Amino acid sequence: MGGLVSPCFVTKPILSLSPAVLLPTRPIQIIAKSSSVTAQPVSEDASEKDHQSKDVSGDSIRRRFLDFYASRGHKVLPSASLVPEDPTVLLTIAGMLQFKPVFLGKVTRQVPCATTAQRCIRTNDLENVGRTARHHTFFEMLGNFSFGDYFKKEAIKWAWELSTVEFSLPADRVWVSIYEDDDEAFEIWKNEVGVPVERIKRMGEADNFWTSGPTGPCGPCSELYYDFHPERGTNENVDLGDDSRFIEFYNLVFMQYNKTEDGLLEPLKQKNIDTGLGLERIAQILQKVPNNYETDLIYPIIGKVLELANISYDSASDKAKTSLKVIADHMRAVVYLISDGVVPSNIGRGYVVRRLIRRAVRKGKSLGINGDGRGAFLPIVAEKVIEMSTYIDSDVKQKSPRILEEIRQEEVHFNKTLERGEKLLELKLHEALSTGGKKPCLSGKDAFVLYDTYGFPVEITAEVAEERGVSIDMDGFEAEMENQRRQSQAAHNVVKLTVEDGDDITKNIDDTEFLGYDSLSARAVVKSLLVGGKPVVRVSVQI
Repeated sequence: MGGLVSPCFVTKPILSLSPAVLLPTRPIQIIAKSSSVTAQPVSEDASEKDHQSKDVSGDSIRRRFLDFYASRGHKVLPSASLVPEDPTVLLTIAGMLQFKPVFLGKVTRQVPCATTAQRCIRTNDLENVGRTARHHTFFEMLGNFSFGDYFKKEAIKWAWELSTVEFSLPADRVWVSIYEDDDEAFEIWKNEVGVPVERIKRMGEADNFWTSGPTGPCGPCSELYYDFHPERGTNENVDLGDDSRFIEFYNLVFMQYNKTEDGLLEPLKQKNIDTGLGLERIAQILQKVPNNYETDLIYPIIGKVLELANISYDSASDKAKTSLKVIADHMRAVVYLISDGVVPSNIGRGYVVRRLIRRAVRKGKSLGINGDGRGAFLPIVAEKVIEMSTYIDSDVKQKSPRILEEIRQEEVHFNKTLERGEKLLELKLHEALSTGGKKPCLSGKDAFVLYDTYGFPVEITAEVAEERGVSIDMDGFEAEMENQRRQSQAAHNVVKLTVEDGDDITKNIDDTEFLGYDSLSARAVVKSLLVGGKPVVRVSVQI
């Protein structure tokens, strides 16, 4: 995204590190505060002293949001687990998920309205994490919810008051979008709040009709955007999707329908409000930093990675900065997922954890980071995440020994996988690049051999190949996978084991921890097989 408008900064270090690691200073933003709930612009000078007295740390922003709605009759409820009770959703992706049965009328509401700071995980844009200013796998969604109590008018007016009074955003820098047919919301923004018509944008279903998934509660929404470059004007061609100018920070969903499996919209028994304000996004605005990663919610974690890599942020290349951001982001997600009971595995939620750890390991290698003496560096980064967890999840610190050990074991295991597969991958990439073609491509068969024989995840193969300018024949890979599935079904569980002479494999396998004192069953992973004292290097189907 582009730079911020005001050249006036008050700078101070965000954290102190060892003298060998130089970090940039982080500016604290001075933002105007409007004098009322209506859209009247206030000069920056007039509000600077008032705003300086307010704490804009991430923890303070979270508290101020919850206090704002608590003072307006909302019950403050804790964040739900990242593992939702809803079987249609893999992970908690929004604050409303814990209230979905209430929105659908299946569960009687316990309170008329509530407010939360919900931990969320989204992995649909994984490749953009670290590359853009605002993509994350883990983030916090601040929300206020009404279960048949108040509706559009109150939701809109309170959102405006929170933004322009409590958080002191200049009223003339806030734009709003509404669903193209939502005349009621338009009238409230224009006549009740006083937002000029030129800063109210009607948008289509793709942008302003919110759903929680293929089925479930949904409805039109209205979004609030902060304008970093008001000098560019307010003509009708202004694009709120321009990331160099705008950031969408608050979404108000007017939940009044249930979307069925047939795609039909059925009116809900009661009209509800579901809102989401991205904590990292509003922190970026209030702390006046160029991206979410440089807020005090994430930057201290990046600082720990900088220590391990022995580099400074200001001197790091764009590629290195991306790696720093990916590691910090992924470790936030991994720590809270493991805390909520998700462990690395090859399926479902466990695979999300495994994939995030593996991506972070590779990014660490690209920065030249060495292990902690036990073959891992991610536990050191995770310790920083845990240190900062007090206001997000107070239980994380109590679970830290298990969290850190899960991360360490997974990192050590993946390092061994990398050692086995990297040489073959490098050879195959060299062969692809040597063909002289304009679009070098790694065959699906080669990608499958790396996956099947060496345990090399195809996602990692794809990332490494992309870095070298090589694509992968994913159709060919999927064909090989399907062929293996057919062979497995036809073989009736008959397998062929390939063995070879080798070193004592027990030297490379960690001790097995006895868990019988606490439970009678536990998830386990087969580390290796022996046949006649020789290690099995390949398991295949015998037809």
